[in-house]
Amino acid sequence: MFIDIHAHAYWQECPPADGRTRFAAPGEVIRRYDELGIERGALLPLIGPETYLPQSNEDILRMCADSGGRLFPFFNIDPRGMTNAPDAPLDIWMRHYIDRGCRGLGEIMPNLPFLDPRCQNLFKHAEAAGLPLVFDISHVLGTGYGFYDDPGLPQLEQTLRNFPRLNILGHGPAFWAEIARLETPADRGGYPRYPVMEEGVAIKLFRRYRNLWGDLSAGSGFNALARDRAHAARFLDEFQDRLLFGTDICTAAQELPLAGFLKELKAGGLLSETAFAKIARENAVRLLNLPETPLTGKRTGSACPNYRGKAVISCRRPDRVLFSGRKPKPACRGSRRPAGRRARDEEKTW
Repeated sequence: MFIDIHAHAYWQECPPADGRTRFAAPGEVIRRYDELGIERGALLPLIGPETYLPQSNEDILRMCADSGGRLFPFFNIDPRGMTNAPDAPLDIWMRHYIDRGCRGLGEIMPNLPFLDPRCQNLFKHAEAAGLPLVFDISHVLGTGYGFYDDPGLPQLEQTLRNFPRLNILGHGPAFWAEIARLETPADRGGYPRYPVMEEGVAIKLFRRYRNLWGDLSAGSGFNALARDRAHAARFLDEFQDRLLFGTDICTAAQELPLAGFLKELKAGGLLSETAFAKIARENAVRLLNLPETPLTGKRTGSACPNYRGKAVISCRRPDRVLFSGRKPKPACRGSRRPAGRRARDEEKTW
């Protein structure tokens, strides 16, 4: 079984992110988990103005509380939050959400340089709180989302050096593209298909900084492996203690090939049982201090009254009833969220 380090869901029916595609409801995420053999996953809030429809950390806490132990919460803070200053006391918010059971921080994705003083302030408080942090990264400023860094990831390296006790999870195209030496700097903005002829900066950073972990989710993480299977086997073996399975699921019908790819490598003898188990779930348990088995507990006050164990059906009137273990009242009409068109990639780029 897998533990997913990176998932997204919205509990209310909201406008489509791009005019067509809707985010998954929590029950749709859980159905995909059942299909793929994923026992549980981290639900990461999207809060920044750069991306989609900002949601609250409280939305995440509510969905996780109603998931029967299948989802557990991360929380998110924008480095511009509270006072939009490099000395903002973000630890106040961090303590609040840690006390409510959040296991990590992210997905942090403002379109600001890593070395912006406000971002460095966020990293400082996260390190002091002992929280792992998931970021997304961009190769451009002024459009899209994600921390900006230059070719060769010098700002990320300086951040790793500045905060040696902060476990930072690398994620996103501009990070994973640098698993190999780039043919052109423009390759940082996409999914390079050419094989790994020479190791890239990302691998050197993994060797140099023990606080760098790898979030293998989304198209970027999968492509970093699938572009060169032989290199993937060596990479997964060398860094098996700091790599984490993930999906970055956003839509109900999204293709999620990583689980099958890792199973194929194991079946073909390219990935040991030990390394597979670490990447699939054991590293997540260790990093996030998770219980070995999910905490289920009794669900009350469901985020959506149509919660039915494995499925949540989007409800247009979530205020009409609370979850009581019974079928929803007829007055609460729900409809499954349309799967929508497949995203151009799994990086939340529509």
